[in-house]
Amino acid sequence: MAKTTIEQLAEFGQSVWLDYISRSLIASGRLHDMVTLGLRGMTSNPTIFDKAVSSGDEYEKQVQDQHRMGKSTFEIYDDLSVKDIQDAADVFQEVYENTNGLDGFVSLEINPKLAYKTTETIEEGKRLTKKVNRPNVMFKVPATNDGYEAIEALLGEGINVNVTLIFSVGQYRRTAEAYLKGMRKLLQNKGDVSAVRSVASVFVSRVDTAVDNLLDELANKKEFSDTTKKKILSFRGKAAVANAHLIYRAYADIFSGHEFRQLQQEGVNPQRVLWGSTGTKNPAYSDIKYVSELIAKNTVNTVPEHTFEAFMDHGRVKQALTPDVTEAKRIIESLRAFGIDVNTVCNKLLTDGVIAFEQSFDSLLSTIEKRTGKT
Repeated sequence: MAKTTIEQLAEFGQSVWLDYISRSLIASGRLHDMVTLGLRGMTSNPTIFDKAVSSGDEYEKQVQDQHRMGKSTFEIYDDLSVKDIQDAADVFQEVYENTNGLDGFVSLEINPKLAYKTTETIEEGKRLTKKVNRPNVMFKVPATNDGYEAIEALLGEGINVNVTLIFSVGQYRRTAEAYLKGMRKLLQNKGDVSAVRSVASVFVSRVDTAVDNLLDELANKKEFSDTTKKKILSFRGKAAVANAHLIYRAYADIFSGHEFRQLQQEGVNPQRVLWGSTGTKNPAYSDIKYVSELIAKNTVNTVPEHTFEAFMDHGRVKQALTPDVTEAKRIIESLRAFGIDVNTVCNKLLTDGVIAFEQSFDSLLSTIEKRTGKT
């Protein structure tokens, strides 16, 4: 039987994870079917849980039962999300075993309200690790200044970490540094470093959305000639992949370097780059743009279900990111010449991303509260 394009991608060296979770997806058997097609993991976030809980009545009975037991809104959310994560992790258990712990992971976001609170993030990560009690779960911590120390500490405890909301090369480098520090700490603590896995989740499409808007504004200025406007608009849809390419090159340099090679001899695994936010938002672009243009070895791409289906249908497996970043640098430098600094854009996207997850978390708790009849 011919292999699916998702399976071919895995053989090439890139794992596809699903950027969605819901109880119906698991209970209906649809998730299991996607695993048979080559899906190798799953991520979640507050926005995804908010959509799942608010879109149907599949959580109604558990919400009502726990409300009658006197549980708070947060406790109900905690139980709902942990149950889904556990059930999904069980579906992926075989993938986890067959890949020797490389894949088969499900990710759960630590309370986004703690994004700028190091100590509380560490304690919450430890609590959730015990409560979820599955070896193939990662806990998501944002790449904020306060998050890096928490990432290092959790890894040092032997906890799998998905570092999220990475936009810039600088954030990525600090993430990799936190990972290496965490692994050294775990080695000092005589922990089993070979059992720990981590990914660095780089958000992609949001960079293009933000930069494209700036390019459109720039091109609309009256002082530019038609030729200049055409040149400005020629950079639409290029910033995100160029930025990702530079991050992938940084990954390759760091995890082929002397410092990591020494740790690798002790059993430490590489921290893979994960491409997130890879659903195409601009209908003018290919519906598989952020899969096809980001194919690279030893990476993960986490996609919405419709992107998974689209790549199954008309995707082609061919290496997209190479060691040569000349063109990526040219794009970033050209944008800077137009007054668009991608790093500045990325810093704003990080701030906005934390706020968006906080708002989704508030919305999720509000939805649960309404279902208990409190409001």
